[in-house]
Amino acid sequence: MDTERLPGCYRHPDRDTGISCARCDRPICPECMISASVGYQCPECVRGGSGTGHAAAANAPRTVAGGLVAADPQLITKILIGINVAVFLAAYAVPGLAVQLELLGRYVEYYGAPLEGVSTGQYHRLLTSVFLHVEWWHIFGNMVALWVIGGPLEAALGRSRYLVLYLLSGLGASALVYLLTAPNTPTLGASGAICGLLGATVVLARRLRYEMRPVLITLGLMLLVTFVPFGGGWSVSWQAHIGGLVTGALVALGLLAPVTGRRRILVQGAACAGVLLLALVVIMVRTAALT
Repeated sequence: MDTERLPGCYRHPDRDTGISCARCDRPICPECMISASVGYQCPECVRGGSGTGHAAAANAPRTVAGGLVAADPQLITKILIGINVAVFLAAYAVPGLAVQLELLGRYVEYYGAPLEGVSTGQYHRLLTSVFLHVEWWHIFGNMVALWVIGGPLEAALGRSRYLVLYLLSGLGASALVYLLTAPNTPTLGASGAICGLLGATVVLARRLRYEMRPVLITLGLMLLVTFVPFGGGWSVSWQAHIGGLVTGALVALGLLAPVTGRRRILVQGAACAGVLLLALVVIMVRTAALT
């Protein structure tokens, strides 16, 4: 059965969208939509209505989440990819570095050696492991996914909100791994944080009434990779994927709450603080159980 296709963004015709500028009625994608007092406006209409001084600051182009529209809307994604690549190369160049960065709950290398792991106070592992890869195919796949999913999401949310989303998703993924995985099992990789970006993309698509099929197909593929064993001597941490996915969705619900003005800042801050607090509680509970 034929279905009517959504119109393409007036600046990016290849991007279908169900949102139009409140002033000129042109179709706009997340990268182009700017939050206004009523609905969303395109960059041209915002520039045409801007003034100077405080009025200009108040009318500065904003993303759908209230962030400032940046000249390079994918800068943070590029920086995150650069950090992952740098850590990957450093892990090859510096012997033993990967062991110091990977996520371990509680581990002793040999009899008489000091205990290692998060439960011994090495809390840095909860985040350093998110940027660590030791196989070329692992970092290649994750960085492609980060670019494809993260770039458009950064443009839609704005730099600061996107970075907070990424870091909280990574922390949430590590927290669930720490809670549910054997303490001597090493875990590493950016896939948990990237799953958080995917969870946020699902929320964004629903919020903007986008066509859900492409997003749901991507989500289904992620779940397939997570839970179906493919062999080859490698395994996927379902705890990291689910922890990141749920965390990213929860953060996005706060970032994209249908409120404006100062109330939006309060709601966004409360949502992020609540997710952070939940992750810290999980970490403290697991640490208490292991010590």
